[in-house]
Amino acid sequence: MKVMIALLLSTLCFEVLNAQCPEANALKDADGVKLCARMFEDSHYYYEQSCGGEYLDSYPGEDVPIIPWRWNNRISSLVVSRGCSLTVWKYTKKRGSKSKFGAGIKYRLKETMQGLFGDWENDISGYYCVC
Repeated sequence: MKVMIALLLSTLCFEVLNAQCPEANALKDADGVKLCARMFEDSHYYYEQSCGGEYLDSYPGEDVPIIPWRWNNRISSLVVSRGCSLTVWKYTKKRGSKSKFGAGIKYRLKETMQGLFGDWENDISGYYCVC
């Protein structure tokens, strides 16, 4: 009996740890307001476990040339709402490399190239979101 309970509890713990990216066509905040994008601190080798940890919401038309300090160079996965685009910059005040993400899920920003050798994982310092 104790073994069964331990197996059940461990299964539940693993399910809680598995993050799941929200669908791009249903991206809303807690009050039901449509979001332009949601950016997550964690990604994972397995896509179904990406979009984990804390997240930063962006609303349509939001222009943030200097991302809040606790989010600077911390974003690892993101979801952009259908009909929207998210432009990101490597440095604050819209300087350095930039990339534009269309609607959909980016499970791992490590897979999105930035220049010849870099990637966008933990490398976003400013953004502009438009729908």
